[in-house]
Amino acid sequence: MTVDQSVLQWMLEHRAPLLTDIMTVVTHSGGTVAVFAVVAVVTILLLRRQHRAEAVMVSGAMLTGWALMSSLKLLFGRMRPPASARLVELDTYSFPSGHAMMTAILACVLGAVVVRFVTPGVRRISLLVLLACYTLAVGASRVYLGAHWLTDVLAGWAFGVVWAGLWIWAVRRRRAPVTRSNGV
Repeated sequence: MTVDQSVLQWMLEHRAPLLTDIMTVVTHSGGTVAVFAVVAVVTILLLRRQHRAEAVMVSGAMLTGWALMSSLKLLFGRMRPPASARLVELDTYSFPSGHAMMTAILACVLGAVVVRFVTPGVRRISLLVLLACYTLAVGASRVYLGAHWLTDVLAGWAFGVVWAGLWIWAVRRRRAPVTRSNGV
């Protein structure tokens, strides 16, 4: 039995009605509609406060991340866990987990915004921990509900962190002052 199969089997054995309800709510919080609603609100708030670069980073990373995730699913074409194990109806490919990838991108770019604008201290740390816990919970919910194999979720997080990192790097690089060399 593979790690994926073992983890899924463990989840099946530990399902409980209340936990299933909680995981369903958590998984919906990481769905396309929910994350893009958050992105729209955050982008508008950033634009209203004249933080154009951060607004572009948040919205750009998410929009291009969604396109990348969709392309990766088609490229890999991995089937989902058996229908008998699923508590959700799905008709797309499994790898990588879109919920894990998109919430990882969201958590990372929002984390970059937090680091830029929230004063160091307990509040900043709390927000960063909350963002990390959010994407971890969404990913766990996908395995619990039988929507994904564990490796789908791990890959989603990895792709998401890398994609967000590229956007964060690009925005920081663009914002950094250009220094000229005098040839000295």
